[in-house]
Amino acid sequence: MEHTAFGVYGIMIKDQKLLVIKKNGGPYQYRYDLPGGSLEMGELLEEALCREVLEETGAKVAQWHQLGVVNFLYPWTYKETTENNHICVFYKIDQLIGDICETTIDFEGQDSIGALYVPLADLNEKNASLPVLKALAYSKKGIFSAESCRLKDWEVLSESSFDK
Repeated sequence: MEHTAFGVYGIMIKDQKLLVIKKNGGPYQYRYDLPGGSLEMGELLEEALCREVLEETGAKVAQWHQLGVVNFLYPWTYKETTENNHICVFYKIDQLIGDICETTIDFEGQDSIGALYVPLADLNEKNASLPVLKALAYSKKGIFSAESCRLKDWEVLSESSFDK
């Protein structure tokens, strides 16, 4: 049985660094992840993108455009399920207004403990989420690949890899 997660995610690259959040929950816990997340009832995709980026980074999205949709299917035990189908709508963020917050406001459902720009060269399979790895591929090729992927295994971390 699989769990389905659907969300919107922003890719902001500045000076060869990617805007990421420090993830504090879910299958990407203790990894760098893209700012973004699930839609609230009655919310448009772009509204969710702007809200999530603001909540997780403290900055407002001023300009963006959609890159594409990808899903990642991988093993993950959650409630009664053993597999996660993570459907992601990716946006390139062209402009942000405001400063990035290194720590976030804590509220129910908040799974970011802060945002920062990380050099692209410092992100890898050991410290990054699948959406971040997709953003890395985009940064190298300049073209967004809408190819989805199925993984046979995915390591859910039990300790922080933010400094590794």
